[in-house]
Amino acid sequence: MSGHGTPIPMTSRPCGPLNGEANVPGDKSISHRSLILGAMAVGETKISGLLEGEDVLDTGKAMAAFGADVINHGGGNWSVHGVGVGGFAEPDNVIDCGNSGTGVRLIMGAMATCDITVTFTGDASLNGRPMARVTDPIALFGAQAVGRAGGRLPMTIVGAKDPTPVRYEVPMPSAQVKSAVLLAGLNAPGQTVVIEKEATRDHTERMLAGFGAEISVEESDEGRVITLTGQPELKPQVITVPRDPSSAAFPVCAAVITPGSDVLVPNIGLNPTRAGLFTTLREMGADLTYENEREEGGEPVADLRAKFSPDLKGIEVDPARAASMIDEYPVLSVVASFAQGETVMRGVKELRVKESDRIDAMATGLRLNGVEVDDGDDWWIVKGLGHGNVPGGATCASHLDHRIAMSFMVMGMAAQKPVSVDDGSPIATSFPIFEPLMAGLGADVVRG
Repeated sequence: MSGHGTPIPMTSRPCGPLNGEANVPGDKSISHRSLILGAMAVGETKISGLLEGEDVLDTGKAMAAFGADVINHGGGNWSVHGVGVGGFAEPDNVIDCGNSGTGVRLIMGAMATCDITVTFTGDASLNGRPMARVTDPIALFGAQAVGRAGGRLPMTIVGAKDPTPVRYEVPMPSAQVKSAVLLAGLNAPGQTVVIEKEATRDHTERMLAGFGAEISVEESDEGRVITLTGQPELKPQVITVPRDPSSAAFPVCAAVITPGSDVLVPNIGLNPTRAGLFTTLREMGADLTYENEREEGGEPVADLRAKFSPDLKGIEVDPARAASMIDEYPVLSVVASFAQGETVMRGVKELRVKESDRIDAMATGLRLNGVEVDDGDDWWIVKGLGHGNVPGGATCASHLDHRIAMSFMVMGMAAQKPVSVDDGSPIATSFPIFEPLMAGLGADVVRG
């Protein structure tokens, strides 16, 4: 599948129980950061379990264009011979980040304090997404950005020749923005300080510490204060990438709503800044259990078992949990359709500016499939019909958004009639083995 080529219509038909082991891909957030920090270290970083979706592969190509030696050894095993902090070379060509907002924003941050000029582009979806949230803070370091109207790609960044450290309060909960500022701060002298009022996923902080950066995190009246000392020599690492909780969301949610299902997802990352969906599903009455809990590479990991849960109840999701599950609201809304009563989701305006307007995309598709939805700027309510009562039968627009496409494929597994999407090709950006993995569990997902 390709997120950049001919549309691939897909249909998910009602199926029998989903059973077996779901070996979902490596964590996308950690995969991106492994390649970028490996490229900024001195020496060879070895990575196993790397997600080989298009988004991450585009980041690997970008690091190679900046001068790092990026080698694919097969089977998810990669190595990166880094060029050191501040050692990026100017690329010969435009950097194409495909569909990846994470990739482009983190790379912009990493190069913003290098004395190079880089032009970025992406696919139609990425080129419509706002970049000012990153170009504004990197301008404080001395970088300059010129893009299309509304701060959109294609965009050229002129890195700061003499960067200065900054103190920056992130205006919205965004791990991408926080991470971009921290990566820019690596090549600025002195201390760069990032303040976030709401905690977001902390993979960047954990990995920076692992690579040898001097970084501290403190809770204060201002919020979460992250202080990074610039111009370290990052030390290469051996990284085992845990499996992606955002990808695990799809077989887990499918199991919860499909009668008779029992699915085990081994080696899943349970970073507390990422596991909000699983907490929410349990509050709704889902049968989820953690087995073999442990820690790998500084990240909490476990094997997650999900079973069919016929008595799901609608709940009001804690808005404080939004940052820890922002990518999982689309598939949560599908589960909410099979619950009894209303599921209320608030504080989710970030969904309006993802790969698509995910609130609008999901609300429209759910309504087409017979589910009532109310929505506003930063909230939506799904009025659940209960197990066995979701009609289905519609074709939904994926809007070049992998999570929208997969969410409606999950819906089709337990609805009364098949559910289709106009284009499933973007799924390859984050979950290239989605179709065979789900088929191996017993799903009936077909192309065309």
